[in-house]
Amino acid sequence: METTTVNGELRVLATDAALDLIAEIKRDHPDILFHQSGGCCDGSSPMCYPANEFMIGDSDVRLGEIGGVSVYISASQFEAWKHTQLIIDVVPGRGGMFSLDNGREKRFLTRSRLFGGGEACALPDVNVRAV
Repeated sequence: METTTVNGELRVLATDAALDLIAEIKRDHPDILFHQSGGCCDGSSPMCYPANEFMIGDSDVRLGEIGGVSVYISASQFEAWKHTQLIIDVVPGRGGMFSLDNGREKRFLTRSRLFGGGEACALPDVNVRAV
């Protein structure tokens, strides 16, 4: 399933910092994807994997693309987050155990805002681009 916009607004965006980290990872792993985690161990981190090492499930939802990379979420997570725009950002720290951002001393983080004019939750003063 693919659902990339809501009333003309993209479901997923990336900050400049996230786009920079994606470019860095793509130098080592040219074909990658994101899957928005809903697991207990990695919280709700966006996990970055080599595309050929992660099997997209039949019920996973493709939210769109950031930096030329597809972003997916499980159907159950999508149901809970369908009213929000996801903003992939980067913060200092270690990435999820199996995510390609691990070991780079910075990690991806998902921020969100409600569609329809809702304010961004804890979104710092960063540049966000629809890419």
